[in-house]
Amino acid sequence: MSVSPRASHGILSLTIKSKDELYRSFMPYVKNGGLFVPTQRDYHLGEEVFMLLDLMEEPDKIPISGKVIWVTPRGAQGGKKAGIGIQLSADDTTVVTKIETYLAGALGTGRLTHTM
Repeated sequence: MSVSPRASHGILSLTIKSKDELYRSFMPYVKNGGLFVPTQRDYHLGEEVFMLLDLMEEPDKIPISGKVIWVTPRGAQGGKKAGIGIQLSADDTTVVTKIETYLAGALGTGRLTHTM
């Protein structure tokens, strides 16, 4: 049996307009940081993805590459949004620094997020 390559899903897009939404999407406990991206498409753990992030007051969309490390399927318990968690690449430290600056004082408050 041979494994055929998976068709590309194209470029993901994530728009975050508020600090609250950023808090719910950011995954600070992931090495290099992570972001939850709502999507109805099916992804596999370990799949490489590319995304354009429209982050609050940033003037341009930020290109991000990463790997799927979390999947919340459609119809998940607790009314969780369907989507994927993306572990950011080591090259995206500038993005993580921007996110942590926006979330200064809010991280570690224990509020619910899209993933935990």
